[in-house]
Amino acid sequence: MTTGLSPQDAVERALQAARCDDCVVIAAETSSANLRWAGNTLTTNGVSRSRQLTVVAISRSRAGTSVGAVSRAGVRDDALADVVAEAEQAAAEGSPAEDAAPLVSPAGTGRQPVPARPGWAEPSAATSTAVFGGFAGELGQAFATAAAAGRKLYGFAEHSMASTFLGTSAGLRLRHDQPAGKVELNAKSADLTRSAWAGAGTRDFTDVDVTALEAGLAQRIGWAQRRIELPAGRYETLLPPSALADLLIYLYWSAGAKDALDGRTVFSKPGGGTRVGEQLAALPLTLRSNPAEPRLECAPFVIAHASSRESSVFDNGLPLRPTDWISAGVLSALTQTRHSARLSGLPVTPPIGNLILEAAGGAASLDEMIAETSRGLLVTCLWYIREVDPQTLLLTGLTRDGVYLVENGEVVGAVNNFRFNESPVALLGKISEAGATAVTLPREWSDYLTRAAMPAVRVDGFNMSSVSQAR
Repeated sequence: MTTGLSPQDAVERALQAARCDDCVVIAAETSSANLRWAGNTLTTNGVSRSRQLTVVAISRSRAGTSVGAVSRAGVRDDALADVVAEAEQAAAEGSPAEDAAPLVSPAGTGRQPVPARPGWAEPSAATSTAVFGGFAGELGQAFATAAAAGRKLYGFAEHSMASTFLGTSAGLRLRHDQPAGKVELNAKSADLTRSAWAGAGTRDFTDVDVTALEAGLAQRIGWAQRRIELPAGRYETLLPPSALADLLIYLYWSAGAKDALDGRTVFSKPGGGTRVGEQLAALPLTLRSNPAEPRLECAPFVIAHASSRESSVFDNGLPLRPTDWISAGVLSALTQTRHSARLSGLPVTPPIGNLILEAAGGAASLDEMIAETSRGLLVTCLWYIREVDPQTLLLTGLTRDGVYLVENGEVVGAVNNFRFNESPVALLGKISEAGATAVTLPREWSDYLTRAAMPAVRVDGFNMSSVSQAR
């Protein structure tokens, strides 16, 4: 952490030290708290605090506009000018930036003014272990319940509060406070041969129902008392919200307009352009993001520490608005910077920090969908997901902590794990039923995105490509 300056003062000092044509400064202060447990016993807890400073120096000349971006943690007060000078040197030595544009100003970019953000001068928000007050009590009760039934609980809970301050030489001063929390709970049988996982994302832990999480784990540990071996193949498969989130988050991360325009992805149109306007889902599914979504609130403006094919430092401070990526089954938008929007002729739709899938009329619970299944698999969660082919967005990965066989509306036992090969884009066309949308925690990607809401879905012919020896 810097020794004396507030993040706001660090922003102002860095902007004052800049001698380049334009400058963007982002200061973020994060506090975090955690609890960890094993074998029905709390093991550790802790708190930490950190600060990061990013300086983006922009040099404009006849030869073009070049950018230098430098990010540093723990910058001392007397080193601020050095970080600015380093960014300016990088800009002076850089090549022209293809995404060059005027900085966003308080007057906006010709669409709407940038809305004022209150609280710039207020101290950074912070968290502490106090956030776990009610949760810890319920966790203790869950330990007792599990121990009495011969189960062991393992896992952790984390909470963070990040205050981000964005200032630019164009006059923007924007602030966002982002709380983020998650709990991951793993139950094992006394002999450690059976395992089940559950997780929840949260802003403040007041909405985490530990009793319900533990009860669900107990049910799945019970299901696994019977072991069934099944071969690889294509199965009707029920995916709960968490597993679906892991697949669709990867789709979202792969939906950059620039890559699609360059013919690199599944969203590229043969012969040129993008597939925006094409039908992707058999059902009227809508995949969307909204900075103000209840329980999933996230930054309402662009925060870009560096330019890439998916983001642009020139867009810093650009307001974010509710966006449908897929609307009633039709691809309606890709993630766009102002630069890629100029190339595609489509609206500017920057990435947003949450993801929601909804099905028109979807109301069934996972239990109700199980009851309507004659024969199929129930997959608890997925992990070790990796991309195989960007042109189709084919992904591979493994099932984990519980795959179950459903017959005649009942779960009849646990089956072996599988390696799967599926494209989340192709998957949209194979969803034959989608239930009610609920806030969920993706397991594989929870270190990067905890704010998701998904339904449970029924997938026809999910490709379990081989049997896995993983337990």
